[in-house]
Amino acid sequence: MHSRRLKIALIGAGSIVFTRNLLGDILSYPELSNCEIALHDIDEHRLRLAEKVAHRIATGLGAKPVITASINRRSALEGARFVISTIQVGGYRPATVTDFEIPKKFGLEQTIGDTLGIGGIMRGLRTIPVQLEMLRDMEDVCAEGAIHLNYVNPMAMITWALNLASTRIPTIGLCHSVQHTAQELANDLGIPVGEIDYRCAGINHMAFYLKFERNGEDLMPKLREIQREGRMPAWNRVRYEMLRQLGYFPTESSEHFSEYVPWFIKNGRKELLEKFNIPLDEYPGRCQVFEHAWPYIERELENPGSQDVRALEVELAAADIHVMPRELAHAARLLEGLDTIVRSVEFGSTIIHSMVTGKPSVIYGNVRNHHLIDNLPQGCAVEVPCLVDASGVQPTRVGALPVQLAALMRTNVNVQELVVEAVLKQNREHVYHAAMLDPHTAATLDLEQIRVMVDELLQAHAAYLPQYLHL
Repeated sequence: MHSRRLKIALIGAGSIVFTRNLLGDILSYPELSNCEIALHDIDEHRLRLAEKVAHRIATGLGAKPVITASINRRSALEGARFVISTIQVGGYRPATVTDFEIPKKFGLEQTIGDTLGIGGIMRGLRTIPVQLEMLRDMEDVCAEGAIHLNYVNPMAMITWALNLASTRIPTIGLCHSVQHTAQELANDLGIPVGEIDYRCAGINHMAFYLKFERNGEDLMPKLREIQREGRMPAWNRVRYEMLRQLGYFPTESSEHFSEYVPWFIKNGRKELLEKFNIPLDEYPGRCQVFEHAWPYIERELENPGSQDVRALEVELAAADIHVMPRELAHAARLLEGLDTIVRSVEFGSTIIHSMVTGKPSVIYGNVRNHHLIDNLPQGCAVEVPCLVDASGVQPTRVGALPVQLAALMRTNVNVQELVVEAVLKQNREHVYHAAMLDPHTAATLDLEQIRVMVDELLQAHAAYLPQYLHL
């Protein structure tokens, strides 16, 4: 491994926010600063933008990587030791728009639609077959001991399917919900996040903090006090309610979590949306921000220092687009911060650095449940602490979760399993079963509505689905 240049492939490099963060993280390590970065995207225009971003980051860090860009995925993968995927099959238009608009006709509203629910199901059906093809290419042309680091949602479905399909190439699913939520809770408590000792486990986007301490003091009572007194941020009411009801705090954001359960988004119950401050159609709103931001980003790459995020704000206001502050902040960082690299909280570079150097680290990863969590199904995808060193990513055993948490997670695992089976067994009927058992869908629609809706979605997505899922 040390006799040749380390190669890292980014599949879906046109996802500029991820590409910027991940490359900034990777190239900031001296041991990785001279690696080969192979960028791939099926959109050649976006790929060229990503290439410009990569060169600008490398220059800003004083790194000397070899940077290549290719629309040929197999070429990008050839010889790679680490493969990072950030793809979105079908993109915002038309696929994600379809995931929201068709269910809405049936009275089924969503917030994000990328993990569970009917939107997560459809995204899984579009994405898993594409990643299975990528996995076959990896098996053929990647370096010995290659590893796949997946950032693509629906994380649990994808991680489950790919690890079931390949024994040679392990897939580690990576998310930032654990790290981000720890920081958010630290802010609520007025405590530096570095002083907090925590431990989480569960499934992706539905893991819970089993321990949250400072100098041996349990901080959960203070979080419960915040909930009782109503001092939580308005955007985080759902998760604080789950702390009250279940006794533990979930890791994924309130807008995400609200659509994984049957209690918060109900047709005709606007008072629930107001009480818990749930933003419907939030993900399409995020995407609209970046649709407007792209021309600014392109001009900034062509002429550094020429663009001002305030002009983007004015344009968004004129277009009457609801803007979440953090999405505008993402766009602002792309416009104003390309030359100022700050390490992100993503675990991808940490894994690569630990495996290459042997310096140990601990990350949270999504892996197959091989006797890691006792009261979740064996073989499903679970999110647990993992030790990383030269031997690879080694998940740690958690044991049994509190029974109420495991019971809730199993309602999501059921849906994940049926999507995985629909793809790997090429059984379209399991798509209907997944939608029938989805907590949010089942709380809103009857069986006939579910079948009609699924048929309409499968027809609309036919161009992005394998033949066995066609009507």
